Amino acid sequence: MAIATSLDVTALRADFPALSRTTAGGTPVIYADAPGGTQVPRSVVEAMGDYLVWHNSNIEGGFAATRETDDMIRAARIDAGHFVGGDPDGIAFGQNMTTLNFSLSRAIGRTLRPGDHIVVTRLDHDANVSPWWILAEDLGLELSIVNVTPELDIDLDNLRATITSRTRVVAYTLASNAVGTVTPARAIADLAHRAGALAVADAVAYAPHRRIDVEALYCDVLLCSPYKFFGPHLGIAWVRPALIPSLRPDRVRPAGMEPPGHRFETGTLSHEAIAGFRAAVSYLAGIGGGEETSEALDRAYSLIGDHERSLARTFLDGIAGVSRIRLHGPAGVDDRVCTFGLAIEGVAPAQAARDLDARGIFAWNGNFYAQGVMQSLGVPLEEGILRLGFAHYATHDEIERCVSALADIAGAPS
Repeated sequence: MAIATSLDVTALRADFPALSRTTAGGTPVIYADAPGGTQVPRSVVEAMGDYLVWHNSNIEGGFAATRETDDMIRAARIDAGHFVGGDPDGIAFGQNMTTLNFSLSRAIGRTLRPGDHIVVTRLDHDANVSPWWILAEDLGLELSIVNVTPELDIDLDNLRATITSRTRVVAYTLASNAVGTVTPARAIADLAHRAGALAVADAVAYAPHRRIDVEALYCDVLLCSPYKFFGPHLGIAWVRPALIPSLRPDRVRPAGMEPPGHRFETGTLSHEAIAGFRAAVSYLAGIGGGEETSEALDRAYSLIGDHERSLARTFLDGIAGVSRIRLHGPAGVDDRVCTFGLAIEGVAPAQAARDLDARGIFAWNGNFYAQGVMQSLGVPLEEGILRLGFAHYATHDEIERCVSALADIAGAPS
């Protein structure tokens, strides 16, 4: 099989039924809402339906459907291991990233003592802030918040000055869900580990755009959400297997403890969502010309990255010519994912989002649970910013149409 050297965007768009949507007037819809959740390929929908129709059962029984469910979950852990680049024994599935992180923080909290120190950042989604904040309040721990740079990246100098010999956890994001910044994740993990602290990485806004490799990132915990990378609503955590025996999670007494990641899974999981997750990984691996293997995912994300950098360059060049539009975050395509936080002079973010919707462009406004980013920008939380974000199924024509619409809303020539 010949390996593709570039994305065939026209062909892959045919896999996504939602991309054929039009407005009431017949204008093709543009999904510039990807940071809030991507659209899904047909194979994901079919996999979820197939599970519910033919294999729907609870786990660990003695009949065929339950054995099929057990087999599917085991296979999903292997797929998830490929996806994050780590040992599948560390995989846990859950309702969503936030729920998993609350559970993990509680388990980690049982290893901490009053006076121990936790570090979070102002760049993060609150799902990787509040679990640690609440834990610190409950256990008498110290908590520090690391500042961001003027370019809205994590301030490494401030992080170095903040970490102490009492630091036990450093929680950080791989990419900002609000403004797209890609952070110096390995440097952050190195600083955490030099102090003997755990490195807890939020990969939710990173996973649709760049290849995850927990070993290269050197993190101890990584969390992500398949609905942000072409799958269903679900949460996934990877915990370094060597760490797991030291953690005691909240769970019912009869529940099994193997494989190790299973101990963080409470109650009956959404088996149909896990089946959909498998199909999403298969879809991504297919872009790379293979099955659910690390090599195929490597190739897929290389192609996705090339295409998205080109999209980002078109978008950034386009808005640079509109004086009333201000970009929040990095100006370079290599320092960000394809997510853009914007301010339009004289136009409230909510109004801008409505104006885009009237033009058949779906985009977000608000604070996106990124309170620290909004505070750093001096933006009221109730107002927030305008956010456009694109996945690999976006086209250059769509980007140009978005830029033209933004210029029109800003009252400037396109």
